Amino acid sequence: MQLIHPRDDEALTCLRAMRSVTAGEGPLTPAVRAMMGAAQRLLMATDVDLDTLAPVAPDELARKIATPGLADQLVGALIVGVLAEGEPDPAAFARLEACAAALGVATPALRTVRLLVEREMLLCRLDFLRRSHVVDMVKDAYRHHGGILGAAAAMLGQRGLVEDKALAERFTALERLPAGTLGHAYFVHCRSHGFAFPGERGGFPISGAYHDMVHVLSGYGTAPEEELLVGGFTAGFKRSNPFSMILLVALLWGAGVNLLPVSQPHITGTLARDDNAEKFIRAIERGSRVNTDLSDNWDFWPVLPLPLEDARRRLGIMP
Repeated sequence: MQLIHPRDDEALTCLRAMRSVTAGEGPLTPAVRAMMGAAQRLLMATDVDLDTLAPVAPDELARKIATPGLADQLVGALIVGVLAEGEPDPAAFARLEACAAALGVATPALRTVRLLVEREMLLCRLDFLRRSHVVDMVKDAYRHHGGILGAAAAMLGQRGLVEDKALAERFTALERLPAGTLGHAYFVHCRSHGFAFPGERGGFPISGAYHDMVHVLSGYGTAPEEELLVGGFTAGFKRSNPFSMILLVALLWGAGVNLLPVSQPHITGTLARDDNAEKFIRAIERGSRVNTDLSDNWDFWPVLPLPLEDARRRLGIMP
């Protein structure tokens, strides 16, 4: 997922669209203000007063956005903005849909958010999950780890209903690697947080083991504001369906809506606090420089014995 840096004229139009969609005639929310400020500093060559921006109509927006891929990126940013400060306002979402239609962007995420706005929570959850990283893990287990039996074992193992002792032992053996290696750091990370390994009851399927390795490789912790950064970093390196990770963290840590099958703390407006909005954009760009999609059948075993800094260099992970 590569972030596009818009031209100056397009940048101003994008900022106007964010204000028009999320605020309408009212004031910007703190989270959206933080997003727009971070975008100006990191992605745009602008420094405009956000409170003086004129509204932009959908037809004008469509005329002024020309850089390939920018329309999709803008609609994604608008989705994050609508979700950034609690459950979405129906009027803001209607403005978002009008802009997306004018731009010719029909991302499936719009349907998920529409169902949320309509309070169709079961359908919303199903719509999200069928295109989420959860399904990606099950598909990976099916394709690369045992077919239908592997996919079933992946789901049942995470539910704590089955275990694979041989697989679990491969992971627990990482404790014997030298301190400072990726594998040993991953072992310490999981055990110190009480996370089960793949093969243990309640552990991720092996196709999801990359997530906690990403915590170690990226240096981001497990507090909600750092899980936000892990989501951005993961979206950056994902080659397929990267926006699913952006949508996930926007729902969890912006809107305070959990559509996952595991419990999460209820937190809203994370992008408004400290410099989280800027860190989030930096995490996406940092992830985009990784030379491997770590979520797509990545063979991590040869990398685990390496010193952590060597593993980062091999994968193209910048400080």
